[in-house]
Amino acid sequence: MDKAKIRLAYRIEIDSSSVFLWDKYVWEDTFKEYLMQNQQFNSKENPKNTFRELLSENEKAVQLHYLVGIAAEGYVKQLKGNLHRITDVLGNNYLPFVNYQLDIINTDITDPSKHKIGITFYSPFLTLIGIVEGNYLVSKNCESVNGLETLMFPVQPHLSICYYEKNNPL
Repeated sequence: MDKAKIRLAYRIEIDSSSVFLWDKYVWEDTFKEYLMQNQQFNSKENPKNTFRELLSENEKAVQLHYLVGIAAEGYVKQLKGNLHRITDVLGNNYLPFVNYQLDIINTDITDPSKHKIGITFYSPFLTLIGIVEGNYLVSKNCESVNGLETLMFPVQPHLSICYYEKNNPL
């Protein structure tokens, strides 16, 4: 069987209807941060209410993804490198992650209910052994050895292989 080095990505979208408490805190703080940060890119003479309008007017506003993302950093650190929404098929292990990227889907300074962000979490390198019965069969070990401890994560919406490097056969 051929092995591959992969990285998994899992994306969550957070808006005013999100039900997880963690999401609500992230939503509130990123909206507050957006309200503060958008002022440096918005025109005083002809202000734009939505993020998409602001981007079309001022291409430097793309920096808002990063600047607003800083408001989520403390919440992401609380997860301690494990994304608890994705468990292995046994329910024992969480999807590990090493970094994340926040993006603003859209927002409106006059209507908080339109604030929507996405956060994509990226796993460390994993060894993909194969896809078995709709599950990614992976190992946290990326070194070439005879045996590997494995985990199985269900293939599901918003979970994707975002990096793939073919290795030598086992």
